[in-house]
Parts: sequence; C-alpha cells; structure tokens
Amino acid sequence: MNAAGLMPVDQALDYLLSNVSLVDQTEDVDLNSALGRVLAEPVVSVVNVPPYDNSAVDGYVIGNDSVDSKDALELSVSQRIPAGIVPSRLKAGSAARIFTGAEIPEGGLAVVMQEDCEIADHQVVVPAGISAGQNVRKCGQDIRSGEVVLNVGHLLQAQDVGLLASIGVAKVRCFRRLKVAVISTGDELIEPGEAPAPGKIYNSNRYTLVSLLQRLGCEIIDLGIVPDQLDATLDALSSASREADLILSSGGVSVGEEDHVKVAVQQLGALDLWRLAIKPGKPLAYGNVSGTPFLGLPGNPSAVFVTFAIIARPYIEKAQGRRSRESARMKVPVGFSVKKAGIRQEYLRVRLIEKEGQLILDKFPNQSSGVLSSASWADGFAVIPAGKTLEEGDLAEYLSFAGLGI
Repeated sequence: MNAAGLMPVDQALDYLLSNVSLVDQTEDVDLNSALGRVLAEPVVSVVNVPPYDNSAVDGYVIGNDSVDSKDALELSVSQRIPAGIVPSRLKAGSAARIFTGAEIPEGGLAVVMQEDCEIADHQVVVPAGISAGQNVRKCGQDIRSGEVVLNVGHLLQAQDVGLLASIGVAKVRCFRRLKVAVISTGDELIEPGEAPAPGKIYNSNRYTLVSLLQRLGCEIIDLGIVPDQLDATLDALSSASREADLILSSGGVSVGEEDHVKVAVQQLGALDLWRLAIKPGKPLAYGNVSGTPFLGLPGNPSAVFVTFAIIARPYIEKAQGRRSRESARMKVPVGFSVKKAGIRQEYLRVRLIEKEGQLILDKFPNQSSGVLSSASWADGFAVIPAGKTLEEGDLAEYLSFAGLGI
C-alpha cells in the first residue's frame, strides 16, 4: 500500500493474476468460427506446405543441363505445366512452360521468368547465369509435416485461420468462451433511444463494457441496469453468480450511501481488494460472489475504460486460457508537461502524432474521469507513475490501444 492506503497497480495486477480461475472446458470449433478463440491444444501439421516444389513465377523450368550456363541457350519446349497438373519428367535439353504455383517436374532445377526469355515457335531462349533453385519454392519451406504450427493459449487471428486452412485443418480444439455477467448500477441511467429526462444520463458504460468483452471473445450475460437498492443489487449479483464465470459491474463500489455493490458483495461473498493507486479509477473492487469472481469497476465512463484496459483485460485474457503476452510498450517524448506529481499512477489519454519530423504524444485537453470522448479521441495511454512530473520533451511510456487489444 502507498501512503494513502491505496494498492499500487502492479501489485494489484500480480494479486489478481495469481488468483485467476482458468476455464478448463474445451470444445471443437469449425474453422469459419475460430477467429478470436483460444487454442486448448497444439496444432500439428500432417502435411508439408507447400506439398511439392513449385514455381514462384510464370516462366520456363530448366534442368541440370541448362543451369549455370555461361551462354544463352535455345531450348525446345517439351510440355506445358499449369497449376494443379502433375507434370511429366523434364526431357533432357528442353524447357517446360510453367505457371505460378505449378509443380516443378522431376529433373527441373530452376525457373526462368517469362519476361527474361525470348519465345519463337516451340523454342525458348533462356539467358545465361541461371542458378539452381532460382524461382523455385521448395517443398515444406513454409511448414514441415510433424511441425507444431500453433500452440496452446494462442489467440487465433485472421492470418492464423488461413494458416490452419493451409494445412487442411477443419476444426480446432479451443477453450470454452468465458461467460461474463455485466451489471450497470445507477438510478440516473437510461438507455439510448429513450427520451432525455431531468436528472438522467445515458448508460454508456454498459455499451463500452459489452463491446470490449466482445473484442476479447467473451460470452456476455447482460443483466442491464440494476436500481440503487440493496435488495435489487443482491438479487442481480446472486443471479449472475449462478450463470457466469466472472461478474463485471460498473458503479456502486464507492463510499456513497447509494453505492450498494460493495456491501452486497461482502454479504454474498468477500471483497479482497478495494481502492487502487490508479487514476482514473481509484474505487476498483475485486472479490467473489458465492465463489464466482467479481470485478467492480468505477462508474465514471473514462475510469471504466482505463480500469478495464489495465486491470480487467489481462485478468480476462488469462481466465480464457490465453498465453500471457507483453503489450507493446515504447518510450515517446511528450508534447505537454505534468507539473504536479500525483499519488496515483495516471493513464492519460493521448494520441501519437508527428511534429517537426518527430513522433510525440499529444494529450487530450480534458482528462476528467467523466469525459469518455478522451478515450475515443486517443489511440493510447501515456503512463505517468506516482510521484513523477514531466516537462515537454521528456519520455513517457506509451501503451497503444491496438497493442492492448482494445
């Protein structure tokens, strides 16, 4: 704890990640539905890719008697080899017309690009100095049979799905999706599409969290808005604990008289962590409801975005069985100053821009925890450690949203 009784971010993360309950159920997933899923077992190729030596270009394939010649050679064209056709052995002293991706015939050692050849009737003139292996893609140069292509915990991206298709895989064994119950609290909240009313605000947190969870590949149990009443909060949390692997709430974990989530969690389970040295987002809570893990995020929209990205996201990724990863971190000069050292580690919403030929971080002018437009404008966070000040041009750690997967 720091001097203000707040747990530092790194300490809180270490604690949370050491207490993650991993999803252990698995299921077979069709390749067309595999994007964003996490592998539960390694994928081993049973084929070579490519399965045979093939041509990298349209041209003419030549053999041992024609490569490394010091002079241009005039050769007869003995066969035509389009892709998908099994060729005959290359006749000695001849060349074969070949197309990109087509199999190199037995006896073929190199392919000459058609642009480098002269063609007349059934003869082709190939230039001197063609070396063995030129423009030939060797069997297994991409993947070897028996090779582990992707390992346990790998998050499947579009290129991975294509890679799996290239080795003939139609289904993959993946971890079951994490079921996350989302609860929004606050009598002041109304849903988009409803008419504005005095004292009411639109519920942005619900849509931010659902979208972030969708991005992480979770199965979402949306419990909507819960009134600021203890009984209603107890009912919602109890219901969520029976259905979900993780309960994620926004609001209600501060110390106000209408903040009932913290009290309800303590009645139904336990609160193990509360109040972090993070800005925005100090009133963040972690515990369990009848044994189901619970993460209570603050109510302010920017605080929800920051605490999800920094705290909830790595917890959820690990719970889904995803292999741990290092987020892309870089030091970048700031185009602003931080004059007052804070007692909490701050995550400023910033944008990477070019100024006078140098990349710098530009800060959104209003960093209030209630200003969600700062997160929409930005493309990352500038991390300002507790007790740190900055002058313009100083280096700060930059975490891009893309690198965080949000």
